[in-house]
Amino acid sequence: MNNLFNFSQPLDDDAKALFNDDNQSFLAELVDTFQPQLESLLKKRQQRQAQFDQGQLPDFDPTTKDIREENWRIAELPADLKKRRLEITGPVDRKMVINALNANVDCYMADFEDSQSPTWEGMVNGQINLRDANIGGMTYTDPDSGKHYEVGSDPALLIARVRGLHLPEKHVQRNGKPIPGALMDFALYFLLNYQQRLQQGSGVYYYLPKLEHSDEAKWWADVFHFTEKKFSLKTSTIRSTILIETLPAVFQMHEILHAMKDHIAALNCGRWDYIFSYIKTLKEHPERVLPDRQVVSMDKPFLNAYSRLLVKTCHQRGALAMGGMAAFIPSKDPAENEKILAKVHADKTMERDNGHDGTWIAHPGLADTVREIFVDGIEGDNQLHVLRENDTAIDQALLLQPCDGERTEAGMRTNIRVSLQYIASWLNGKGCVPIYGLMEDAATAEISRTSIWQWIRHGKTLSDNTPVTKELFRQYLQEEADTVKNEVGEQRWNNEPFAQALSLLEEITTADELVDFLTLPGYQQLK
Repeated sequence: MNNLFNFSQPLDDDAKALFNDDNQSFLAELVDTFQPQLESLLKKRQQRQAQFDQGQLPDFDPTTKDIREENWRIAELPADLKKRRLEITGPVDRKMVINALNANVDCYMADFEDSQSPTWEGMVNGQINLRDANIGGMTYTDPDSGKHYEVGSDPALLIARVRGLHLPEKHVQRNGKPIPGALMDFALYFLLNYQQRLQQGSGVYYYLPKLEHSDEAKWWADVFHFTEKKFSLKTSTIRSTILIETLPAVFQMHEILHAMKDHIAALNCGRWDYIFSYIKTLKEHPERVLPDRQVVSMDKPFLNAYSRLLVKTCHQRGALAMGGMAAFIPSKDPAENEKILAKVHADKTMERDNGHDGTWIAHPGLADTVREIFVDGIEGDNQLHVLRENDTAIDQALLLQPCDGERTEAGMRTNIRVSLQYIASWLNGKGCVPIYGLMEDAATAEISRTSIWQWIRHGKTLSDNTPVTKELFRQYLQEEADTVKNEVGEQRWNNEPFAQALSLLEEITTADELVDFLTLPGYQQLK
């Protein structure tokens, strides 16, 4: 093997199969061609954020008004991407992949990002699992329980989500620098699966997370065009769904669709990351501090406007408009489960009535409830006919409107417990974790810790007039750590990286400057 990269550890047989000479050659081409521009794009993010920190607010770009006002449409959608009424998401470990493919849904978003802890072993095995899923006949036997799993005869359509542009792959270096995790995920999934996907009459489909600007969408379009040309494939063989999960991106949706018009299929309301981004983008704006995470729901004016504007923009351009995540986990208690399903039903009904073409769930147990709304409740495969032409009042002020609600001691303590447990699980290699009846991923943990950071930053008070300070946070952190220790038991507390998580959570929540992503310092502690 001619190594074009420096690997942090010897490659086992599985990794050698992924990084064979041909695959290394293509990945090296991508890195050499596109990493310098990516580094420039990330610097532009910092420059825009500096302007927001100095008092500017995100807004529609006057220089791209023509793109927003002209008549144009994206490339015609392939048949198998027109029906995406219900999608399930989850990490790429083998059992989860099989369960997701077998769920009563249209599509499965296999996630290398927020619900996957990016351990080297996890990322390598995830690529192998998705390769096997595309080949068909995938099986797994649980070594502990002996239970056998296999993919059924009519699996969900597989779409892979790559890592965000900001995340490196520290285990693979070229020219003395870690390569972009997004390029590794994209390249390996493409190389391992494009021939199989084409034989099945499909294409190679991706979700792209955390874009902030159409310049970043154009970068991805260039990556896709480069790849299609390299392998003599038709333009639009590669299609993507872009998550609108950053506040700057909501003002760039027409421009993002235009930049990707040969390779786009849909935009998605990544609601949890969007709330996180609202906090992060407006972190220096004391009048826009959010209340308890638990009350920031999709019926709040700024979030409902975001949903409606996404639908209107997508359908004007011929793209699907995907709804957000239902993070609830069904309960074994019938009375409690009835309450959970009622909340999910109301949330998804609102999305459907706004005109979304489909939506997300995190647990197969919600599929039947949501199908009543997004399958039985709409005519045809989608709602592209819902144009929302009368919805003309969605402007900058509405999209940035402050959210009412209390900041409570209970809410702050819940944020601490959720963050602590999630970070401990993430450091332990699990990126998708059931906590207190919700399926938590990196986005929800980010909301929890950045909310507290912002309350401290601006000297906010809780509903009982207690000032939120670093000292108060540290006091609550120790008290809630004891609570979590009692909940999980001393043995698990000692065997899992709770002490590391406690230290990391304290460090990033009390830092003078907001840490952009907890996964960046956390990643340095992963194997």
